Amino acid sequence: MVFYLISLGLNEKSFSLESVSALKKCKKIYLENYTSVLNGNLNYLEKIINKKITKAERNFVENFDVLEAKKNNIAFLVVGDVFSATTHISLFNDCRNKNIEVRVFNNASIITAVGIIGLSLYNFGKVASIPFENKNVEGPIKILKDNLKINAHTLFLLDLNPGENKYLSIRDAIEYLERNNVDEKIVGCARLGNENFAVKYGNMKKIKNFDFGKGPYCLIVPAKKLHFIEEEVLEKWKII
Repeated sequence: MVFYLISLGLNEKSFSLESVSALKKCKKIYLENYTSVLNGNLNYLEKIINKKITKAERNFVENFDVLEAKKNNIAFLVVGDVFSATTHISLFNDCRNKNIEVRVFNNASIITAVGIIGLSLYNFGKVASIPFENKNVEGPIKILKDNLKINAHTLFLLDLNPGENKYLSIRDAIEYLERNNVDEKIVGCARLGNENFAVKYGNMKKIKNFDFGKGPYCLIVPAKKLHFIEEEVLEKWKII
């Protein structure tokens, strides 16, 4: 029996043929439904594998007993890449500690998809998350300042609650930065990895007033000094 940790990538059609083969062997399949959201129709995947997929919220995932995979093949589906969240690393480690065979299928994530804006992935510093409740939250600002000191780009992941269809908007995230005296050119992104993605680059006021449509969202603050290719590609996303 095998415990599968399967990365779905960034839309409902980006999962691999290898993962389809594995899913057809599974008795139970769960879709982790709180660290990210699947852009697209889950029914599309269910029809391909001819199996039911159950959405799993935070409490279920964090308390899941991997020993269930001693009796049956079990799969956890994760939007993006499995190892983008600590919870999934814990599941992997739990399987290893309990001598359960575990297989991981990797895929694209927001960490790599941001490359489309033109900034080199090698030049990104520590990633920060901006939560819904951020009035007295200082961590993301400290990470931004530390990254700017070493001339690194900063990726801000904006909070989300797929179960309630709630997303921290780009506007709200910018207002959080403004309250903390941040005044930089930024990149706003929505639905990266999907055909209808949106990217805009410019000053915070213009980005704040742009309608990015539905989430999920992220923000990037570029480093002060850019490679000429980074500058060239960024300009193509400049907001008018």
